Amino acid sequence: MLAKISIEILELEQNNYHLLVPSVFENGEEGKWVIDTGASKSVFDQNLEGYYQTLDGLPDELHSAGFHDEPITSSSAVLKTFSLGKFRIEGMKVALIDLSHINSLYSKSTRIKICGLLGSDFLLEYKAEIDYRGKRLVLRK
Repeated sequence: MLAKISIEILELEQNNYHLLVPSVFENGEEGKWVIDTGASKSVFDQNLEGYYQTLDGLPDELHSAGFHDEPITSSSAVLKTFSLGKFRIEGMKVALIDLSHINSLYSKSTRIKICGLLGSDFLLEYKAEIDYRGKRLVLRK
């Protein structure tokens, strides 16, 4: 299956762009994801309870120079089913972190709230291509 999903290219500051993908969860709620090709792992906002099921076990360490100098301790979770356009995502494993600081940054220039970051794990699994000219994300199952 091939899916072409519209993306929004948001300029937060001059020459500071974020690629956003809209999603819809099974309950009809919408969320926005940042495409983060530099992130090794996809993350989801731990404050959005009800959209994920935590996994038992030891906490993970999320190494991210973009957030802090020290690794972030996070827990693992599996997201409830959601869709990116007509592309249905089931059982996606993510790291849970508090995205309040990112949403605080966004609130200075837009009303958009971010639910998560699509990292390289997701992008590789679905053989993602980013079409900047066409403003779309191409995914394959």
